[in-house]
Amino acid sequence: MSSRFKGKVAIVTGSAQGIGAVLAEKFTQEGGAVVLADRSPLVREVERKIEESGGTASAVEVDLEAYSGAEKMALHAIDAYGRIDVLFNNVGGTIWTRPFEKYEPAHIEDEIRRSLFPTLWCSRAVLPHMVERAKGVIVNVSSIATKSIYRVPYAAAKGGVNALTASLAMEAGSKGVRVVAVAVGGTEAPARRVPRNPLGNPFDLPEQDKAWYQEIIDQTTESTYLGRYGTLDEMVAPLLFFASDEASYITGSVLPAGGGDQG
Repeated sequence: MSSRFKGKVAIVTGSAQGIGAVLAEKFTQEGGAVVLADRSPLVREVERKIEESGGTASAVEVDLEAYSGAEKMALHAIDAYGRIDVLFNNVGGTIWTRPFEKYEPAHIEDEIRRSLFPTLWCSRAVLPHMVERAKGVIVNVSSIATKSIYRVPYAAAKGGVNALTASLAMEAGSKGVRVVAVAVGGTEAPARRVPRNPLGNPFDLPEQDKAWYQEIIDQTTESTYLGRYGTLDEMVAPLLFFASDEASYITGSVLPAGGGDQG
């Protein structure tokens, strides 16, 4: 492995499973230290796995849908390592999948709270430290689902992440802080150990919900030039690139990683 993150400290939110867990593991494999932030105690297992592999990690259980959780996360990172070089804003994901007219108002609020506010709160929490040091990178996980079916509230949330990326990059660039995003595509991953939907993982849901979810899978595959879902490694690679010094002159950009689907 390369050592492009040697001596650097990253926070990875939503790191108990999926993209977040793989992202954290690979960052440490390239010499960096990570703070693993998640509200699930499963994040402790990722911490142990990294440490058993010779990496450096410190887990903190926080609810990042509230600013108090983001503030606790930032303070934990400073206490543990004395600095924050990179923030990976990875929390988010569709909870409900259905035609927009079928969404309950409470479900719409849940989607925005899950997939927009953690990125806002965490960026706000770490930014004073980065501005004080005149150095830092915020890497946001967006989605090509800003143009998709049956998840309009999630699309709106990720559209907000894209706007945040552009606006904050313009504002913070002169202060030494880069802000970038990767719009990830459909990703092959193990079944979530903590489902996003309170009723369970997609194919444990009632028949109508399963049918709507299958339509999302079909739409995603059909709109992707490569005709398949991506792997976890294929999603993580551009996130790591954007965090590295190799991308030092890139800011304000949202890179689609959707096999050709531009979102």
